Amino acid sequence: MKTPQPSAPPLTSVPGELLAFIDALPEPRILVDPDYRILAANAAYRHTFGNASRIIGRTCYAVSHHYDKPCDQCGESCPRQTAMQSRRPSRVLHLHHTPRGQEYVDVELVPIHDSEGRLTCFVETMRFLHETGRHPGALGMVGRSPPFARMLELINRVAPAMTPVLLLGESGTGKELAAQAVHDLSPRRDKPFVPVDCSGMTESLFESELFGYEKGAFTGANQRKTGLVEAAAGGTLFLDELGDVPLQLQVKLLRLLETGTYRRVGGVDILRADFRLVAATHRDLPAMVEAGTFRRDLYYRLSAFPIVLPALRERSDDLPLLVEHLLARLAPERPLRLDGPSLARLKSHAFPGNIRELRNLLERAMLMADGDVLNVELDDLPRSGSTATPESCPIDPEELPSLEEVERRYVKLALARLGGDRKALARRLGISERTLYRKLADH
Repeated sequence: MKTPQPSAPPLTSVPGELLAFIDALPEPRILVDPDYRILAANAAYRHTFGNASRIIGRTCYAVSHHYDKPCDQCGESCPRQTAMQSRRPSRVLHLHHTPRGQEYVDVELVPIHDSEGRLTCFVETMRFLHETGRHPGALGMVGRSPPFARMLELINRVAPAMTPVLLLGESGTGKELAAQAVHDLSPRRDKPFVPVDCSGMTESLFESELFGYEKGAFTGANQRKTGLVEAAAGGTLFLDELGDVPLQLQVKLLRLLETGTYRRVGGVDILRADFRLVAATHRDLPAMVEAGTFRRDLYYRLSAFPIVLPALRERSDDLPLLVEHLLARLAPERPLRLDGPSLARLKSHAFPGNIRELRNLLERAMLMADGDVLNVELDDLPRSGSTATPESCPIDPEELPSLEEVERRYVKLALARLGGDRKALARRLGISERTLYRKLADH
């Protein structure tokens, strides 16, 4: 039962000049006194939220979060404390209640002091992520858990800058969606977003795909080809699976980033590049640097702003939202849902394949269901966190299997753990997809 709040004293008077100033600003803004009470709301706020008279005198945490005490006492990070201590603006990403439901809002709090230096109120500015991005909700990504919110806050912070972004995390955590979010929240959102899959690229293919080539540069070059760097002009270039770029190709990438220039294959003209770089990998780049398989100078050039995407097992509270979102995308014409026991089983699963594995499981359950209620059995799931143990990859102690047989069992087990995703398996094993397909065919 909520503790009744004492009646509030009369609201602090607000200077007319300050009211007129915030009323003319385009983003929704409110004035909040040192006791969390809302003093006034500008025209943009009234346009977004409706009649502001219903919030005047109420606390900001009650209106935005539906809490009965300040958000920093409910596990949220509140910019108020930072702004009070530093006497400077403070920003944080919050999940607010709005007329459209719960939405992520970039909240900035500016403390206002009188001529004697006393704190009089805060100006709170709200910028909705859905209004800057192209995708509904949180830019096409779904989640409310603290790890997800922290990741989204970092994306929102770095998006307006030109700083390179390095997305890290396990395979299947949604790194391309995160890269798209960086692009959509940036000033370059109306220009191209160009993804490049770096896995399995040979030196000649890497150069011709990235830089393009001139007519006659090699056999079969019958006309000039525009490279992906040129296609990304004014926009964002996304290098996916950066850790798979061979060492001899990394120097070409470093030169592009250091000089901002390139030449088409077979060309002599030096062209200027104009793109914002976002890179992603599931590999341990610092370990690769120490092992000598990734250039140290390239790593430091790319790792100015790393963002780690949480694994699905680290944000299990988001499972119901993700299931609902994925089912709506897989079958928009059917009101599909999971039964209770299935959702409980999913929450206990480690998901080594992350969201990609979840999607595969739901797609399989859809095919097996005769109605709109889906059931996921434990037998449908790869063993959580399983490794090559005597139970999962049996070897008789008296038996000495050939290396070919051990490899066959290992590949079969690893493929099952990744939900049958051969591309992801090739990346995990550090081999090309062609090599993996050959091994699977041989076995």
